[in-house]
Amino acid sequence: MNLLIRILVTSGLVLLISHFMPGVHVAGFTTALIVAVVLGLLNIFIKPILVILTLPVTILTLGLFLLVINALIILLCTNIVGGFSVDSFWTAFLFSIILSVSQSIMNGILGEGK
Repeated sequence: MNLLIRILVTSGLVLLISHFMPGVHVAGFTTALIVAVVLGLLNIFIKPILVILTLPVTILTLGLFLLVINALIILLCTNIVGGFSVDSFWTAFLFSIILSVSQSIMNGILGEGK
């Protein structure tokens, strides 16, 4: 049940952010739901590989390179999910930061961070 709530919250946040942020386009709630699932899967399977491959750069930048990896994951998601598009790398970069912060806030409100 916890996973279902997290997916619904993430899809709602993706839809909400896309309404306020220029350069991010989501066709509808179903597309946002698919984006949430695909982002979750990419974060489980692809992100750890990218983190290991870029570990020296990540250490050198004191972890800030992880923000770049998050933006790359968003761009990869735009290639996988139809109806979801992000105009540029910098838009994906900002979108990933806003999504991460808002997910943290929502997890704190819903009490899922424990």
